[in-house]
Amino acid sequence: MLKYENVVKSYGNVRALKGVSLELGPGKVHALLGPNGSGKSTLIKMAVGLVKPDSGKVRVFDIDPAEDPISARRIVGYMPEEPLIYESLTPAEWLSFLGYVHKIPADVLKERLNTLVKVFKMEDQMGKLGGELSLGNKRKLMLISALINDPKVIILDEPFSGLDPEIARVLKEMMKRKAEEGKIIIFSTHILEIAEAVADEMTIMHYGEVVAKGNISELKGKRDLESYFMEVTGLSSELQELLKAL
Repeated sequence: MLKYENVVKSYGNVRALKGVSLELGPGKVHALLGPNGSGKSTLIKMAVGLVKPDSGKVRVFDIDPAEDPISARRIVGYMPEEPLIYESLTPAEWLSFLGYVHKIPADVLKERLNTLVKVFKMEDQMGKLGGELSLGNKRKLMLISALINDPKVIILDEPFSGLDPEIARVLKEMMKRKAEEGKIIIFSTHILEIAEAVADEMTIMHYGEVVAKGNISELKGKRDLESYFMEVTGLSSELQELLKAL
């Protein structure tokens, strides 16, 4: 279980999270939605100890990432929105290093990497320097990095950005299968069609607060997801006012 209890976080005068309480359990794909600046990335980074709450608690199973980020990262796979790689290392070297950090046995690591590299079609990229990779291949490398330790919790920040349609389809299927295995799968996206196609549940954030959470079909009812999203975030009325000014 990934649990947030009345979590508050500010950056200077900007309050990014305003007492967020949220529970995300295994066996389902959870979509995290919201306009830019709604607090999604802050919430995600707290689960791996990259951001500490000003108040409130975060728990990844029984681990507090703010107090013990190393233990949290042993069971969480995290893909950041922007690729973070060592440009002077090849993907093969980088993934070998990650395997060492996670203390994955050599035979297990070899088998796992063989599968992931083939699935994400990275075979011909493994000997290149990180700085030579295209944006799409850097993002695929980040996906493999997030999955290399077979984590209990998989958190992907805008994972479909920069991926070609074939790999995007592979990622969608992988997320569903990992959820069926009992993993906790969380991804943020601005593409509502992807959220509706892939996720079982969604959490919508706006101005640092959770404004909706639950089963996607039940929440939106007969409306399309875009209409529901615009309604609960208040963006529908804002948009109408802007259109009047054109």
